[in-house]
Amino acid sequence: LIVFSVALSSAADRLAQNWSDSLKNSATLRVSAPSIDLEAQTEAALSVLSTTRGIASFRVLKPEEQQALLEPWFGPKVPIKNLPMPRLISIEEDENGYDRVGLRLRLAAEVPAAVLDDHTRWREPLIKAADRIWFLGWFSIGLIVLIVVAMMTLVTRAALSSNKKIIEVLRLVGATDQYIASAFVRKLANQAFFGSLLGSSLASLTLFLLPSESDQAAILTGLRLEGMEWIWLGIVPLSFSFLTFLTTRISSLSILRTLT
Repeated sequence: LIVFSVALSSAADRLAQNWSDSLKNSATLRVSAPSIDLEAQTEAALSVLSTTRGIASFRVLKPEEQQALLEPWFGPKVPIKNLPMPRLISIEEDENGYDRVGLRLRLAAEVPAAVLDDHTRWREPLIKAADRIWFLGWFSIGLIVLIVVAMMTLVTRAALSSNKKIIEVLRLVGATDQYIASAFVRKLANQAFFGSLLGSSLASLTLFLLPSESDQAAILTGLRLEGMEWIWLGIVPLSFSFLTFLTTRISSLSILRTLT
């Protein structure tokens, strides 16, 4: 579960970064006008863009590109030639950026049929949603850790209580509480390590079999770990074992003090 939560958080972080990078420096100019005025309005819009500081490049999208944008909603056989489609102009800004307010004022005066969309209203909600998913993943990890601590405390208490007679004999022969606790801690920590190692192995196999981000036709894309993120498969078993060792050590010493 921790591995899947890490994968979810990592995927959400990558998704937010991709959305931010892909939309941050781009904008779309939509020219909507009657067919007899569409060419003139488009040329006027291109003229305005060519004299606007901060714009690195711009181009008019081809009909095939517009059809590809509509395909996810209307299917591959959209009769785009029979529809009153606007002209879309893709804009890329340079590192200095351009004056959006000034450009909108110029367009309103010179090309009233043009509408500038800088993707702000799309980018911010998407990034916020990805950030919430990232937070949910790490919140799940924290919740799992708390559950593990509570569970190991109960397991330790049950193990010590069921072996109360043996503990009394060990105390009679001079065994200290630290020695007795070490025996239980070692056993539980080893079991936790091999169990978490098995769980991480199964999780890694499942993540490896998930479709990659390039497979857009599949669901659950992007959950596969990438690059250095695979190191989590080694961190999780070791961290889980250390958490088990620490929890059982503290709880066993505390419980042994109450056993008489």
